[in-house]
Amino acid sequence: MKFVIDDKIPFIRGVLEPFGEVVYLPGKETTADVVKDADAIITRTRTKCDAALLEGSSVKVIASATIGYDHIDTAWCESHGIVWENAPGCNSWSVEQYIASLLVTLAHNRGFSLEGMTLGVIGVGNVGSKVARVASLLGMTVLLNDPPRARREGPDGFVSIDTIIADSDIITVHVPLEREGVDATWHLFDKERIGWLNEDQILINSSRGPVVDNKALKAALQGGAIGGACLDVWEDEPDLDPGLVDLLDIVTPHIAGYSADGKANGTASAVRSVGRVLGLPLTEWKAEGIPAPAQALEFSIDASGKTLAEVLAEAILYTYDISSDSERLRSNLGTFERQRGDYPVRREFSAYSLELKGGTCEMTDILSKIGFKIKI
Repeated sequence: MKFVIDDKIPFIRGVLEPFGEVVYLPGKETTADVVKDADAIITRTRTKCDAALLEGSSVKVIASATIGYDHIDTAWCESHGIVWENAPGCNSWSVEQYIASLLVTLAHNRGFSLEGMTLGVIGVGNVGSKVARVASLLGMTVLLNDPPRARREGPDGFVSIDTIIADSDIITVHVPLEREGVDATWHLFDKERIGWLNEDQILINSSRGPVVDNKALKAALQGGAIGGACLDVWEDEPDLDPGLVDLLDIVTPHIAGYSADGKANGTASAVRSVGRVLGLPLTEWKAEGIPAPAQALEFSIDASGKTLAEVLAEAILYTYDISSDSERLRSNLGTFERQRGDYPVRREFSAYSLELKGGTCEMTDILSKIGFKIKI
C-alpha cells in the first residue's frame, strides 16, 4: 500500500510504515503525480482534494485531520467511490480555550467586564456549544443561533441571526463553510450584514475565512461603523491585507484549534479512518507522547484580594495568552504558514492542575467546570 501524508501532521510518523510506502510532503506539494498510485491520503486543509488531484488515481480514502472539509470535493469523491472523512470535534476544546483567552484579553485591553455582557454564538455544534459553555462560566449572557439544529430540535433555545446582531455585545462565528443552499455561510457577514453592526459591537471569526467578507469588514472598521473585530481565519490566507490587520484587536494565523491535544485527536481520527477503510489494525489507535508546553502543567494562584474575574483570567491566560500569537503575526505577516507549521506547544485546560490559595468555593467550582484539575 502507499500512503501520502501532509508532513505537518504530528504524531503520525512510524504509524503506517509497517503497512506500506509512506510519502510525507507539504500540503501544497501533494500533486496528482504523487497520489496516482496511492491508496490513502491523510491531509490538512492545504491540499485541495478534487478531480484535478484524484482523477485516474488509485486513492480509496481521504482522511482529513481537521474538522473542516471544504478542501475536499465531497460530491466528486462520493461519485467515484472514494471514502472521505474529517475529524469533527477533534479540536473543539482547543477553540474553547482560544475564545476564552480572547475574551478575557479583550476585556483587559478595552477595560470592560465580561460579566453581564451578551455573547452571540453563531453555529452551535461541537465547537460553538463549548464556546457558549465557557462564556457562561465567565458570567456572560449567551444567545445561540444554529438554523440546522433549530429545524431538527425545535426553536426553543435558539434565536435568529438578526436577534444575535441586535442584542449581542460580542459575536463569535463557528460554522462550516457552505457556498450554496439554505444554510450557505459564504459571506454570512457580507457588506449588508456587517452594516447592521454598530460602533459598540465586536465580531470574532475563527471558523473559515470566507464566512466574513474581509473587504467589507475593513471598510466598516475604517469608518468606525463597527467597534472592533478579531480574526483567526482570513479570506486570502496566507496572504493577509496589512491594512486590515492594523485595524483588528486580535490577529492569529489560523491556529484556534491548534492545541497539541486537538492535533493528537485529529491525527488519531485520520489514522482510524484509514485503518477502517483499508482493513488495517489501527481502528483504536491513539497518539502518544503529547509534549509538555513551556510552562509547568502544575501551577498555583493566590486569590487573596482578587475578584472572580481576575482569578479566572489569570488561570486562563496561564495556559494560553493569545496576545503572544497576535503579536507574533503582526510582527511578520509573511511567515503565516511557518507560524502555523511551527506552532508552539499549547495544552488545553484539562492538562493543568491548579492549586488555588485563598480562593472561594465559587472560584473553585467555576475553575473546575472550565476544566482545570483543582488541587485541594
